[in-house]
Amino acid sequence: MHKHNHTHAMTVGTASRALLIGISINIAYALAEVAVGIRIGSMGLVADAGHNLSDVAGLLLALIAVRLAARKATAKYTFGYRKASILISLLNALLLLAAVVGIIRESIERFLDPQPVAGWGVAATAAAGVAINYLSARLLRSGKERDLNIRGAYLHMILDALVSVGVVVSGIVISLTGWNVIDPIIGIVVAGIIVYSSWNLLTASFRLADGIDVASIEQALLSIDGIRDVHHIHIWGISTTQNAMTAHLVVDDLSSWESVRRRAKHLLAEHGIDHSTLEIETEAGRDTSCDGC
Repeated sequence: MHKHNHTHAMTVGTASRALLIGISINIAYALAEVAVGIRIGSMGLVADAGHNLSDVAGLLLALIAVRLAARKATAKYTFGYRKASILISLLNALLLLAAVVGIIRESIERFLDPQPVAGWGVAATAAAGVAINYLSARLLRSGKERDLNIRGAYLHMILDALVSVGVVVSGIVISLTGWNVIDPIIGIVVAGIIVYSSWNLLTASFRLADGIDVASIEQALLSIDGIRDVHHIHIWGISTTQNAMTAHLVVDDLSSWESVRRRAKHLLAEHGIDHSTLEIETEAGRDTSCDGC
């Protein structure tokens, strides 16, 4: 279950700087990969460059999401623009999945008609990618537990580093054995990794209230002295970092409702629910109009 933790959360300024640095160095590296890949005829490098460019788009989208989520609420948008961060995480995942099609198509063509590849050039270029992707991931590490967009960017950087390791290995194998078919195989492996990581991001974005277990929340509330029952629970994500909830609490004594409400809100905040609206009832006055909904 997702726990609420302010101590290690990235500030908007810190997240923005980390993303801007990541965008800059990944653009430079992707352009270098394309140039070297075309020059030496490596589909593995070109595919990896395409992946890195799609990651640049993802980092840029994450930056936009961070900035929008920080904007204040208005009379029209009572939660501000936080919902945009969820839509952006969805778009990010869809863009990555779309990039897979081109990579697989080109890799299959190269697999059927392998082309000579300068293995050591591939290995050297990809080795630089390992360092760049690891650095980018380090910059985002402190914010990955609190923000789905930051987590997505972080995971992509880590996976890119691992993919670059694979490309290094393929370059060395080609140099030592002359097996040029290894290059398009690496391209297909890269595509598979993109699909896997993007699918997880896509499903997490669809879940909205990512990691929230309603049954556990209900049990936690029932552990508070004075709460007899909990019903009409609804939890949803208002951004990739914040969740909201409404619920009815049945209490033993209405005179203690303020104390019960404070304890309930504190408990919910610890479980990652930042905004909660709680209606207090007694058993006699219990609202049964929507039991089970």
